[in-house]
Amino acid sequence: MTKNREQLYKWALWLAWFTVFYNMVEGIVSVYFGFADETLSLFGFGIDSFVEVISGIGIWHMLIRIKLHGEEKRDQFEKTALKITGTSFYILVAGLIVSAVYNTITNHKPQTAFWGIVISIISIASMGLLIYYKKKIGTALNSEALLADANCTKTCLYLSIVLLLASVGYQITGFGGIDSFGALLIAYFSFREGKESFEKAKSDKYCS
Repeated sequence: MTKNREQLYKWALWLAWFTVFYNMVEGIVSVYFGFADETLSLFGFGIDSFVEVISGIGIWHMLIRIKLHGEEKRDQFEKTALKITGTSFYILVAGLIVSAVYNTITNHKPQTAFWGIVISIISIASMGLLIYYKKKIGTALNSEALLADANCTKTCLYLSIVLLLASVGYQITGFGGIDSFGALLIAYFSFREGKESFEKAKSDKYCS
């Protein structure tokens, strides 16, 4: 492996670890404020971030494997991580749907959506930068797997946009249904991620 490719893989591994660390911090902060402010969309967003940590560890392992052995089929560790990720997403989806329906029936309203706005703006900026640099490194290495990982990160960006819209909408109108609807949209994207995780584990396919 040339020195330049070695350096590029180091950057790719650094981005993978940063993604894991960022999602861990984002998950803790989002779950805390989501629970404290009774904001379902923010709480669900935080749980989703924790699931992304599991996925991120699988990506890190994948990068090590590709660096050492090239673009091969996934090993058992990665397949197991994908199955755990998919199952976790499905559990999150069920919890969000039940909670959103309950909140709608009881006319529940969050105390505030302020922290949802703050966290989503930070997340949008962070995910945008991650997508840019993952694509840049993936292109330089001509790696389908790295480019696919950048594509997968787009879902995190979409979730952040959903959280921002739901938080701003509630903050402006005070209508609790907006928070529940935002949680259902997060459930939708989480379901897609869960389904894709199982498909990748079975077929060795990457994100489309």
